[in-house]
Amino acid sequence: MLVMKNILDTEGKLLPVMETFVSIQGEGYHTGLASFFIRIGGCDVGCHWCDVKESWNPDLFPPVEVDELVGKIPGEIETVIITGGEPLNYNLEYLTRKLKQMGKTIHLETSGSKDLTGTFDWICLSPKKFEPPLKNIYAQADELKIIVFNTSDFDFARQEARKVSRETKLFLQPEWSRRDKVLPLIVDFIKQNPRWKLSLQTHKYIGLP
Repeated sequence: MLVMKNILDTEGKLLPVMETFVSIQGEGYHTGLASFFIRIGGCDVGCHWCDVKESWNPDLFPPVEVDELVGKIPGEIETVIITGGEPLNYNLEYLTRKLKQMGKTIHLETSGSKDLTGTFDWICLSPKKFEPPLKNIYAQADELKIIVFNTSDFDFARQEARKVSRETKLFLQPEWSRRDKVLPLIVDFIKQNPRWKLSLQTHKYIGLP
């Protein structure tokens, strides 16, 4: 077990995978894109409104060999989305190298609270107030997605937008349980700040994972 944990921590050849599935990307810039999702277990950010709290404890998910994992990806699916949990808790170099060898386009969804490892075609940074991103990831973010739970999140969005490049796509997304309350506020904000766009969890509306 100690040897396995060492490989898990250092080489990234084993990862605590919670689930894998083919679905439609429901959020942000690539909404509507058929994708293979790899959800890696383990997160210490602990958003109180997280809709995948069952992913937090990595000990619940026995390590999976990356070589076996990538063999599950259908050939016709071009885009692989690595999400969590917080996937940057682990070394993603080996996983992304294998995916690139397969010719896949690789997206990462992260809070940015850990060092970036791996090679990605698209990085969606979704920062959290209680464990902010490391400074070096802002320049590499292709997309900035702020979850809006209450009105203070608009000030947080402005603050975070100043840290990314002008080319970074900006999205505001209502927290699912409060969407009816905050969606009108988001719409008003975007009208006044048109650099921002609306992200909806469309997969939930249509009953997809």
